[in-house]
Amino acid sequence: MREIAIAPSVLSADFANLQSEVQMLNQSEADWIHVDVMDGVFVPNISFGMPVCKAIAQHSSKPLDVHLMIKQPDNYLEAFKDAGAERLSVHAEACPHLHRTVSQIKKLGCKAGVALNPHTPIGILEETIQDIDLVLIMSVNPGFGGQKFIENTYHKLTRLQNMMREHDASCWVEVDGGVNDQNAVKLVEHGATALVAGSFVFSSKNPTTTIQELKRSTSA
Repeated sequence: MREIAIAPSVLSADFANLQSEVQMLNQSEADWIHVDVMDGVFVPNISFGMPVCKAIAQHSSKPLDVHLMIKQPDNYLEAFKDAGAERLSVHAEACPHLHRTVSQIKKLGCKAGVALNPHTPIGILEETIQDIDLVLIMSVNPGFGGQKFIENTYHKLTRLQNMMREHDASCWVEVDGGVNDQNAVKLVEHGATALVAGSFVFSSKNPTTTIQELKRSTSA
């Protein structure tokens, strides 16, 4: 069994104390640091770009898992790689030439991820699933933290597992949105191998303990 990766999202961190938040994650059992990049066009919110990503990377001892919720991501792949991204996930909905985008990410030396909005069917990945390192299933509508988990995510994970078996594909399956201690184990049972947790971690009294408990409950 693959160990489950926990990727706290710094979108929910205290931006005024971002360095100390990253240092807390360094000392925790988190596996990756999830960085949500929003442009205010592809999603109805603006977060941060390359300079903040680079600043996080300078203080992080964990790999940066960068999620590009932006239009025309191809124009920014190299810039985010240079800013410290180890994994780069783009949205299938934003990539008219998805295979080329995935190939470009890999050429840069990053792991290539493809994210799907809640309404986007798994079938869109059928022609590229063997080339992808990570599939990011959005379990809320992207743009804001703290949203309610969409229950259909479990069925979507099952369909993804079926597709991966059919095509003899192997990749990380990451779930982002509304992840907490009430649904984490069930998500893993349905095939998730990486969990993004934002407000659940950073709003807790002790984020380090929360990460530890999430890690141990899902990797048992």
